[in-house]
Amino acid sequence: MEIYILSLIFFSLIISPLPSQACNHIDHQALLGFKQQITFDPSNLLQSWIPQTDCCNSWNGIACNSAGRVINVSRSGLVSGDDFILDTSMSGTLSPSLSNLTYLQLLDLSDLKELTGRIPPEFGKLSRLTHLFLDSNKLSGSIPSSFRRLFRLEKLYLSNNQFSGEIPSVVFKIFRSLSEIGLSGNQFSGKIPSSIGEMISITKLDFHENNFSGIIPETIGKLKNLKFLDLSENQITGTIPESLGTLPELQLLYLNQNQLSGNIPASIDGLVSIQFFRLSENRLTGIIPPSIGKLPKIQRLIFENNRLTGKLPASIGHLITLTDIYFSGNRLTGSIPSSFGNLQNLQTLELSRNQLSGKIPSQLAKLQNLQTLDLSFNPLNLVTLPNWFSKLKVFRLKMAKTGIQGPLPGFLSSSTISELDLSSNSLIGKLPRWIVNMTNLSFLNLSNNRFMNHIPHEFKNLSLLMDLDLHSNNFSGDINTIFKKNVQGPLGHFNSIDVSYNSFSGPINIGDEPAMDSVVSLVLSHNPIGGFIPETLSDANELVRILISSNNFIGKIPKKLLNLKNLMEFDVSRNRLTGEIPKHNASIPASAFFGNPGLCGAPLPPCKHSF
Repeated sequence: MEIYILSLIFFSLIISPLPSQACNHIDHQALLGFKQQITFDPSNLLQSWIPQTDCCNSWNGIACNSAGRVINVSRSGLVSGDDFILDTSMSGTLSPSLSNLTYLQLLDLSDLKELTGRIPPEFGKLSRLTHLFLDSNKLSGSIPSSFRRLFRLEKLYLSNNQFSGEIPSVVFKIFRSLSEIGLSGNQFSGKIPSSIGEMISITKLDFHENNFSGIIPETIGKLKNLKFLDLSENQITGTIPESLGTLPELQLLYLNQNQLSGNIPASIDGLVSIQFFRLSENRLTGIIPPSIGKLPKIQRLIFENNRLTGKLPASIGHLITLTDIYFSGNRLTGSIPSSFGNLQNLQTLELSRNQLSGKIPSQLAKLQNLQTLDLSFNPLNLVTLPNWFSKLKVFRLKMAKTGIQGPLPGFLSSSTISELDLSSNSLIGKLPRWIVNMTNLSFLNLSNNRFMNHIPHEFKNLSLLMDLDLHSNNFSGDINTIFKKNVQGPLGHFNSIDVSYNSFSGPINIGDEPAMDSVVSLVLSHNPIGGFIPETLSDANELVRILISSNNFIGKIPKKLLNLKNLMEFDVSRNRLTGEIPKHNASIPASAFFGNPGLCGAPLPPCKHSF
């Protein structure tokens, strides 16, 4: 954003010579016509636009040429200087009178947030316009066909509005001087016309988050100056055109969240400048082509959630600039190539939810910049984590359902891991006391294992822990050990707790424990926890989810509990609760109260006796 603002300031300087004449009367009236249609200007962006003064010399945001003709109108809602940032808004509509500024080269009304209505078709008369910035407003309608006369346009930004309809193909044909176009965050629809190949000067094309459909035209391969291409979050179908591989300047290619099918073309080795490559959330099939190993500047490969098959290409090991690999949610097979150990700059290796097998190569121990390693839900049949894992300095280690057996690996006690997921394995024994040494833990998932016995007293010293999932084990003992955990100032307050399907006992004793004051999700179902539901649980104002079914709770449901402002999910079924269900506005099904013979009142049958 700073580069964007600086470029506008620079542009305004180079086109703003000192005026030698007063503001032209036609331009003066055109600007007052625009001001007249502004209904709310809280930061007084137009305060200096006084009819009795000269628009060239006295009005903020206006620049004129030496003949007194307005060439620059810049009243953006987001402006920064050396020691300030102004982020404001302005309400109203675009006046057709602006089309009388026939010498206008730059019009910037971006980030005003509350401009509504359509772009007047009269704007097509602004034939000298080179820069048009209307992004981040609430403008609607379609792109006027009169834009075909704006043949001098170099930058066009209409992003983050409410525009709709198809883009006239004739518009692309005349935009031969256009270097940047941003249409993202709208509701544009229809096909991307093949005439897009006529925009021979284009370097940045951002159409993401619209409703474009149809195929990516093969003519896109004609855009030899293109550096940034984002067509993500649309409804584009068909295959990735081979011609994309003929764009030698392309640095960013985002095609994610569409409905693309077919193979990744082998021609991608022609993307010699590509740094960021994202194809995730499509329907792509076939192999990852070995030619992918010929991308000398690549930093991020994001191909997750497709239907890719075959082995991981060993050629990926040649990509020494690579920092992130996201290949999860595919159907990849075989083993991880040992060549991956050459990726000295790799920070993320995300291969979860595939069909990878075989030995994890010890060469990965050389990845000393690796922060995230996720191999979860692959049939690796590890039995144990390799000893060389202790050499890794990962922040996030996720090895769910990879066949690990036995006790929790001891090397974890000296690790700096913040997020640990070893769920759905065959881990056994007690939760070791040395877990207190994992002082960086903020997320711990050991669910679906065979742990047993009580939570050690030392657990309270995990003062950064915010998310805990121990469900489906055989833990026992006092559940309050978890709730009384220490915190570190604003850090370490629980966000979620799931200890369902264990053998924890109660009663629950939640007083003013700081670890529980902002919990969002609390799942204690299927334990033999007894006693009353504490009134103090109602003080956790952030609670969205309370699931405490199939326990031995007795007494009444606290009155305030069902009226927590964020509560969406609540289940106390199959306990021994009694009394009238408190009146509440939350939409909670009757099944959430079943199995408590002493409960009555909506949504259960009415009470026969007063309580």
